[in-house]
Amino acid sequence: MAVFKNDPQEWERLDWRLFQNGAVALYHRHSVLTEDTAWFQRAGYKVYALEAARWKTPQDFHDEAKRVLGFPDYYGRNLAAWLDCLSDLEVPQQGGVVLQFKHYDTFAQSHAQLAQTILDSIESTSRRFMLTGQRMLALVQSDDPRIRFERVGATAVTWNPREWLDSDRGVGRAS
Repeated sequence: MAVFKNDPQEWERLDWRLFQNGAVALYHRHSVLTEDTAWFQRAGYKVYALEAARWKTPQDFHDEAKRVLGFPDYYGRNLAAWLDCLSDLEVPQQGGVVLQFKHYDTFAQSHAQLAQTILDSIESTSRRFMLTGQRMLALVQSDDPRIRFERVGATAVTWNPREWLDSDRGVGRAS
């Protein structure tokens, strides 16, 4: 099932407009975030709100993610576990999932690499969800109007499954 219809009315939807540029969107003004979050709720999205200003350590992030997203007790509180559990998140067929982060700049200032990696993992997970017609977005609010992040969701160009191994392509064989 397609994530959206190829229809001019669909192109006006907020989710369509955000997804055009990726699954992670930055917000500065709380009023804009509040209005957009309300739109997503009306459109059938499940919204998970996380408060990044409380995260002083990576463990604080993992603890809140586990609690808010309902991760299982065996959640390992590390990036591999985050990615696994994020990929297993239940996404409603009507609408989708929104991960709302408030005051993300506070956490990004003290844990820049982790903050970047979290956004990158959301972009990659969202792309995989789209393969099955499911939607996941992150609305990332920053009190710093100049905040910038590196690109997210970059994927390597890889060999097709039938030529994945070097030996499948004749690499490493003596001529």
